Amino acid sequence: MKELNLITGQIVDAAFHIHSKLGPGLLESVYEIILAKELEKRGLRVERQKAAPIEFEGMRFDEGFRADLIVKNAVVVELKSVEILTRGHAKQLLTYLKLLNLLINFSAPIIKDGIKRLVNNLPEPKQKNSAALRLCAR
Repeated sequence: MKELNLITGQIVDAAFHIHSKLGPGLLESVYEIILAKELEKRGLRVERQKAAPIEFEGMRFDEGFRADLIVKNAVVVELKSVEILTRGHAKQLLTYLKLLNLLINFSAPIIKDGIKRLVNNLPEPKQKNSAALRLCAR
């Protein structure tokens, strides 16, 4: 669990860095490529637009959805560039994987207001320097 907190902390920190340099309002695809490259610079393995299979009533569909980013095969990051995050965005994210996920809205004027962390069975970080992660753990 500690490793997952470290990974999400790196993602949130990278999102803060990118948002502080570029601000809100670009296309999601722009933030996606930049965030992926920033995370790779930090030594994290990142997959973009990866097809994720789903199963329904014994049937397998190889392309149930496409994940914007999958970081270290553990964290799904869904990126948005919308005026406001809705409950529908969070539901979409939970439906995608139901494990550990970050929803980042780069159009928020203040990036901490655009980050939602949706976690199943993961305790909150107890690290002293995890203020950015606590901000998104709502």
